[in-house]
Amino acid sequence: MDAHEVNRFRAKLALFVADVFASVPRKDQRAKGDCYLRGLKLDGRRKSIQAMASWLPDGNEQNLQQFVNQSTWDPVPVQRRICERMLPLIDPTAWVIDDVSVPKDGRMSVAVAPQYCGALGKRANCQVAVSVHAATDTASCPLQWRLFLPKEWAADTGRRAVTRIPPEVTHREKWRLALDMLDTLAGWGMRPPVVVADAAYGTNAHLRSALADREIHYMLAVRADVTAHPFDAKPEAPDRKGRVGCWPQPRYRQPAPSVAALAAGLGQEAFTSLTWRQGARDELRSRFAAVRVRPAGNAVERPVRAAASAEQAWWDGTLPDCWLLVEWPEDAEAPTDYWLSNLPADTPIADLVRLAKVRWRIEHDYRELKHGLGLDHFEGRSWPGWHHHVTLVTAAHAFLTEQRLAPKAPEQHSLSTRSSTPSRTS
Repeated sequence: MDAHEVNRFRAKLALFVADVFASVPRKDQRAKGDCYLRGLKLDGRRKSIQAMASWLPDGNEQNLQQFVNQSTWDPVPVQRRICERMLPLIDPTAWVIDDVSVPKDGRMSVAVAPQYCGALGKRANCQVAVSVHAATDTASCPLQWRLFLPKEWAADTGRRAVTRIPPEVTHREKWRLALDMLDTLAGWGMRPPVVVADAAYGTNAHLRSALADREIHYMLAVRADVTAHPFDAKPEAPDRKGRVGCWPQPRYRQPAPSVAALAAGLGQEAFTSLTWRQGARDELRSRFAAVRVRPAGNAVERPVRAAASAEQAWWDGTLPDCWLLVEWPEDAEAPTDYWLSNLPADTPIADLVRLAKVRWRIEHDYRELKHGLGLDHFEGRSWPGWHHHVTLVTAAHAFLTEQRLAPKAPEQHSLSTRSSTPSRTS
């Protein structure tokens, strides 16, 4: 937006800030939040605090630096209020788990380390954040963020002190951060219709098991080498030898094939051509097949066996079944993509396909958040500063999404601000 467009929305933005930042107790800090959001929406190649302060008539670089990097205002109630506004408005088809990387030089910026950087397509010095988004084919928005703390930061007391990382924060795998966010949202009374993620998450059997334990439906991409037994495979127990010793446990006698092998065995005649949405030019179509399978492996079997033991129940060795969705494009020599889903067995294949493909939508979020709203332009180094910045960027994105979807929507009552007790801020 240019300055004229921002001014046209200034009254609406003021109402938005008054609601979303109601948990921030000081009026001057809420005013700085309004100023920061206007700066993020202005056209500009770099959304640093110095640049934004120079563009705005009420921009004060020192005040904005203090608001983002030193102030102790709590971003969590602000994040909750954004979720309360956005979820009813978007009415998501699914929640999407993903992560985003930001190249960053030096070693004193919080959580920066040499790791795979998707933005560069290689290993490089960067920050990585895991996110959960609400998404449909027409709209989406981030609901939660977690900054991934690499292992080398966990015990580095010097860097932790300088960047003000809270004592309770330690290294957690990205899939665990995703579960933490889902648990936080559940604590706010918000549950996903379905969770969607790419193969970096879906291949992890521990994540799939944890979602199932939480009674959350998922549609997760998996790698081709993930193994699963055919649905009708039966565990068998060998005959007992002699009259002493334990009875042999039933198990699958044949090694579980990969999902790629299962898909190849279906034959092309099992695949149906389906459209999942209208693209910019043409309908998006491909060929799909869906079959019931039983995912295999120790990470799958252990919790099932443990649950049976805890209930002192006999386990016949049968592993839980789920959907395997396979895509085999018309011009491909073999299947290309695979998903596992615990959606009900009577779910139509067209619904499975639409859910598998809805993840594309958050690429719009990342483009707007990074290139339009300065998600990756933060120049601070601290843990609180990063979380303040990402919350402000999320708020700016939420405001723009509201204007696109419901420009005349009435204000909603805030549960989070009513129930929260603001802390004193500097």
